[in-house]
Amino acid sequence: MEPDVSVETSAMIRIAIIPIGKIPHQTLRDYYSMFLHHHTIPLSSISSFYTEEQKSPFTNQPWETGSLRFKFVLGGEPPSPWEDFQSNRKILAVIGVFHCPLSPDLDSVIEEFDGVCKGYASARVTRCFGFFPCDSQLEDGGKKGENLRLFPPADRQTQEMHLQTMMQEIAASLLMEFEKYVFQAESAGTILKTPLDSQASLSSEEVDNFEFCKKLQVIKAKKRRLGRAQKTIGDYCLLAGSPVDANAHYSTALELARLTADYFWYAGALEGSVCALLIDQLSLKDPSLEDEVRYRYSSVILHYKKSFIPENAQRVSPLSFELEANLKLARYLCRKELAKEVVDLLTSAADGAKSLIDATDRLILYVEIARLFGTLGYQRKAAFFSRQVAQLYLQQDNKLAAISALQVLSMTTKAYRVQSRASISSNSHINEVGSSHADSGKMHHQSVVSLFESQWSTLQMVVLREILLSAVRAGDPLAAWSAAARLLRSYYPLITPAGQNGLARALANSSEMLPSGIRCSDPALPFVRLYSFPLHPSQMDIIKCNPAREDWWAGSAPSGPFIYTPFSKGEPNDSSKQDLIWIVGEPVQILVELANPCGFNLRVDSIYLSVHSGNFDPFPISLDLPPNSSKVITLSGIPTSVGPVTIPGCTVHCFGVVTEHLFRDVDNLLHGAAQGLVLSDPFRCCGSPKLKNVSVPNISVVPPLPLLVSHVVGGDGAIVLYEGEIREIHISLANAGTVPVDQAHISLSGKNQDSVLLISYETLKSNLPLKPGAEVILPVTLKAWKLGLVDLDNASGSMGRQLKDSSSPSLLIHYAGPLTDCEDPPKGSAVAPGRRLVVPLNMCVLQGLSFVKARLLSMEIPAHVGENLPKPVYLENSSKEAIDSETKMDGLVKIDPFRGSWGLRFLELELSNPTDLVFEISVSVQLDSTEDKLSAGQDATEYGYPKTRIDRDFSARVLIPLEHFKLPILDGSFFMKDFKPDGAVGSRNSSFSEKSAKAELKASINNLISRIKVRWQSGRTSSGELNIKDAIQAALKTSAMDVLLPDPLTFGFRLVRNNLSQESGDSRPKGSVLAHDMTPMEIVVRNNTKEMIRMSLNITCRDVAGENCVEGTKATVLWSGVLNGIAIDAPPLQESKHSFSLYFLVPGEYSLVAAALIEDATDLLRARAKTNSPDEPIFCRGPPFHVRVIGTA
Repeated sequence: MEPDVSVETSAMIRIAIIPIGKIPHQTLRDYYSMFLHHHTIPLSSISSFYTEEQKSPFTNQPWETGSLRFKFVLGGEPPSPWEDFQSNRKILAVIGVFHCPLSPDLDSVIEEFDGVCKGYASARVTRCFGFFPCDSQLEDGGKKGENLRLFPPADRQTQEMHLQTMMQEIAASLLMEFEKYVFQAESAGTILKTPLDSQASLSSEEVDNFEFCKKLQVIKAKKRRLGRAQKTIGDYCLLAGSPVDANAHYSTALELARLTADYFWYAGALEGSVCALLIDQLSLKDPSLEDEVRYRYSSVILHYKKSFIPENAQRVSPLSFELEANLKLARYLCRKELAKEVVDLLTSAADGAKSLIDATDRLILYVEIARLFGTLGYQRKAAFFSRQVAQLYLQQDNKLAAISALQVLSMTTKAYRVQSRASISSNSHINEVGSSHADSGKMHHQSVVSLFESQWSTLQMVVLREILLSAVRAGDPLAAWSAAARLLRSYYPLITPAGQNGLARALANSSEMLPSGIRCSDPALPFVRLYSFPLHPSQMDIIKCNPAREDWWAGSAPSGPFIYTPFSKGEPNDSSKQDLIWIVGEPVQILVELANPCGFNLRVDSIYLSVHSGNFDPFPISLDLPPNSSKVITLSGIPTSVGPVTIPGCTVHCFGVVTEHLFRDVDNLLHGAAQGLVLSDPFRCCGSPKLKNVSVPNISVVPPLPLLVSHVVGGDGAIVLYEGEIREIHISLANAGTVPVDQAHISLSGKNQDSVLLISYETLKSNLPLKPGAEVILPVTLKAWKLGLVDLDNASGSMGRQLKDSSSPSLLIHYAGPLTDCEDPPKGSAVAPGRRLVVPLNMCVLQGLSFVKARLLSMEIPAHVGENLPKPVYLENSSKEAIDSETKMDGLVKIDPFRGSWGLRFLELELSNPTDLVFEISVSVQLDSTEDKLSAGQDATEYGYPKTRIDRDFSARVLIPLEHFKLPILDGSFFMKDFKPDGAVGSRNSSFSEKSAKAELKASINNLISRIKVRWQSGRTSSGELNIKDAIQAALKTSAMDVLLPDPLTFGFRLVRNNLSQESGDSRPKGSVLAHDMTPMEIVVRNNTKEMIRMSLNITCRDVAGENCVEGTKATVLWSGVLNGIAIDAPPLQESKHSFSLYFLVPGEYSLVAAALIEDATDLLRARAKTNSPDEPIFCRGPPFHVRVIGTA
């Protein structure tokens, strides 16, 4: 059998290209490639070389459209025993090729060439071509014979044109030789034999026929010989490019072979007629032509089967021609739409391979079947027969056969999805014609995943083992290393620990035969995946700068190290990847995870980041991976120049070979594991948790930037503060970069920003520009916030929990180097980015004094009747009375016994000290100058109460009097919600007035709260202020009106004495009266509203038992004047007096109480009294005034 056969093979002239003399292999290949361009010579181009000595036997030669077809055989081939049967198998021309600079002696060249030509008896034309001759060789060339042709030195194009002329001359010579042969074959008898013929020749058969054969047999033999001669003449007509003449001779041969039952030659003649038919109708597109070819070749195959002779089966068989006919028809029909028919033909040919005697024929048959299946797109069938070819090669115990087996198996790796990464990369960049390469680029992802398809695992392992075995035999250590690496990496779950160790030894043995540092495209172990890109520290965040704006840092809040995010407001996002900025000269780190899922210890000699851009210096590290283990490592490097950086994976030096491990391959592997396509996840089987897929961002390197480094002076630990504590800390800022800081801005972020009371921004600003290595100290004043309920629960735990709290604020320092002038920026220049320094103020707020509860207390303290009325705490604006600060303090802190209080309000704060410290509590009240005329020239004055000490694990109560916070006037604005005018407009006014009243009331309460300060101190340096706002608001929630608003009427009693009534020597207590003495008194009623109040006043005197002592039969007090039903019209904001006298019969303690019934009460008074019915009477009663009566009964 012959390779690469087709229906048109019968029309091809076989020419041997023989190297003569010394010629380099590559040079010979270059010369041979020049011949391949001239495989077809048109008949119209050889007319100048063709000489017709007599009338041509090719009467129907198509000179205008016909051509001669050449098939060049490099190195020649031995004669075939089937040359008489198929003339195209003969070497009809021999061309010697020599390189003149290496073969200066032309005589020896011609002698060697003549010796070679003797081995090709069938050659009709011989030529010897010499390339690049010298001048002397050109002179001698014309004297050495007509077969020598020298090509003068010239460029490739000129030499090809020269060669084309020479090939046209050879074609004309061959055509004339064919004419001679045809004339000879027609005139003289020619004996044509094949290995299928018996030992007796046709001529001897004629001689002996008279002895044992009849005359009929003699005629049959002559016809057989004539039929074979006609078939041979048809072959030469076909080779001469005259299909019509060939078809005529084939028709005669078919008829004679049919009559003589010469089935083998009949099939051969029929094959030639099919070839002549195709060449004759080459330019025609006749649909019936395919059916005709199919029909004729079916007959060809049938007659080859008929020619089978059992007694010759062990010596020679026509089976190879039958199988060749199958292949020719399959190649002719090889199209997608006829795939089924082609597969049937190839399957039939494959079944016949078992009966082939010659192993070489079987090898060629499998090669052709594999090629045809590949052309159909049936890659796995093609790969199967390619493996059969490789097994036939491996049966030959020699290195060349092993090399051939390795090459064949390498072609099957794509079909079995075990191809080398190098072939994947080349296929993705080279677009070849054919279905086998049509979508290699598009199938990349799927091919990588399908590399591990479980249903093919066993077969894939077998293929890789065969590649490994053939590579070892062929002495190719790199191919052996690659096969072992693919086998171990892809199928470690199916390989026993002993097998894994064996593959590891194979890798080590192969690496020993390789030069040090050699690279291989196929990685072995370990598996490497991207774990994460660690975020830049908060001191290295990158921001964009806009020098055209005053706030150049605005809108530059980064997300970790990423300068752009998909969620940037107002910026379109065209890519799912984020952009990462690196700075020249600053080290960067990337976390990767390594996995060794095999049962042996893995030594990684070095691993570092693989960067192809050339502007990054990676730092290699080495490590050991125990069996079935994984490890996360940090790989680092330094960017060296500005530009983009691409990190596809890692470069690993392991098992003596350097390989590149791509992150993408492992991502595809893990994706296949999630879909159930992969045998095993190497990271999960090593105990590593499932990791979210991490993509490599777009990385760019920018020029050097300034770098601020911060730390808190005194230690970077947590700043422990108690609630309300105020403390000043100092933050050190140092420029650790190589560029000065020219611009800086400080802001706050996070929770509890109000806890930062003061930042000395001017200190930083005055030190700009901050040169490299310079340092500045920044003072910051902090105030601890109040802990909430959740914070209190956390505070009860460990301090470590507090350190992780996210409640602390942070300082944001945006800074940059020299910014580009926005008025005249350089063309094409990008603005250098800035940086953002995040300085977390790690405030650990601990619970100091805690509020147990806060409540509002009401206390009644009877007043004593004296000679003068007690002065109210609030003073009217018209008052000009001067009282010193000490008297004012007494009025705030102490209760005047002669004033008393009816319903005195106290705010009681119960505080607890759960800490190990001792606290001193001080309460102070702040009064405005508009209310306190005692503090002239001041806007506000604070008055402090005595300090209260609270020991550890103890509680204390602090009382805050609220009486002095009452408003001086009862104004109706607080009760606007009770007024409801008619009409829509009135409703809107009512709503507005109600909101205003509520707002005014809220403002008054807030004003009250803001004046009360509760401060604490512990030790010499720790001090703070308690936040009592919520406690006071909760306590005043239901009694705010009672605390803030005065009563409509205020009552007071006063003794009226003459200047002589009490002598200077009188020792009576102040405010006491004598029994049995008429004591004049007067009652003072003050109207605290802005409206006239008409009332009916009653005065009652009671004894210590509470009994009325001025009425009844047992009255002990006599009076003079009117005590009941006193009609008084009290003018607005003024006092009204009524005089009376009392005569006490019995000494003791008495109480005077005044009560008034308000007539025609206004809405204001009803609102203050909280009455619902308009008919309900309004009573106003004053506090009791004590009178001490002394004397004897």
